[in-house]
Amino acid sequence: MDHYSTLGVAKNATDKELKAAYKKASMKHHPDRGGDENRFKEINEAYSTLKDPQKRGMYDHQQNGSGQAFNFNTGNMGGGHPFEDIFGSMFGQHAQRQRHQNQDIRLRVKLDLHEVLTGKKVIASFRLRSGKEESVNLDIPPGIHHGDTMKFPHLGDNTVPGPRGNLFVEVHINHMPNWARNQNDLKTSITVNCLELITGTKVKVSTLDGRDIELTIPKGTKNGTTFSVHGHGVPDVHYGQKGKLLITIQASIPNGLTDIQLNQIREIIRDNGKF
Repeated sequence: MDHYSTLGVAKNATDKELKAAYKKASMKHHPDRGGDENRFKEINEAYSTLKDPQKRGMYDHQQNGSGQAFNFNTGNMGGGHPFEDIFGSMFGQHAQRQRHQNQDIRLRVKLDLHEVLTGKKVIASFRLRSGKEESVNLDIPPGIHHGDTMKFPHLGDNTVPGPRGNLFVEVHINHMPNWARNQNDLKTSITVNCLELITGTKVKVSTLDGRDIELTIPKGTKNGTTFSVHGHGVPDVHYGQKGKLLITIQASIPNGLTDIQLNQIREIIRDNGKF
């Protein structure tokens, strides 16, 4: 598969031309619009490679006959060429080739949830069967999901002559207290004095990326109400558009009220018939 042909651009296409071609192709082939899911994945893979100058340079270098390319796959831990299975079985050579091919190497990289918002650069070290120590620079993209796998062709074992195996790196995202992720949305909760829920208030909420936003809570807000703040979730791994921040209100009961204050509350309850 040629990434340039997939996007319908020339090999000297500018970043602007790549982006425009990607948007047009992804809209046309998006599964939600009735497009082909495999074609959609090819388009995303092509743009993911060509939009990054370093990855594009590696890809062009490989296309010219050498070098190594980066390929991002979701939940794909392997695969092979179907014609190898067919013709290998026909000539009785497949089993022998399987015994003598270099093995893949599988690693796991751990990220904290807040690192998913910006992506992370990681240096992963691993040992080949020969005993040689190798390292690879991993560019974890923003929005990556727990369990996603990054594939690095020809960076696996090289014990036997022939092509090297592949390197597969699985991403594991650590849990963070009071935070959860649902696709590209982030979920958290804050505690608010129940009296302030009656009168209405404004509270400061610290986001996962270290920013503060002001949340307006209308008077009469009920315990358990969830507010949605757009643009403060996780960026989509393909498009970059951020999801929502979902904030659930948990009411707290004030302590240390004086007898006078308690009597005032009782009067309010009596005058209104309910609290």
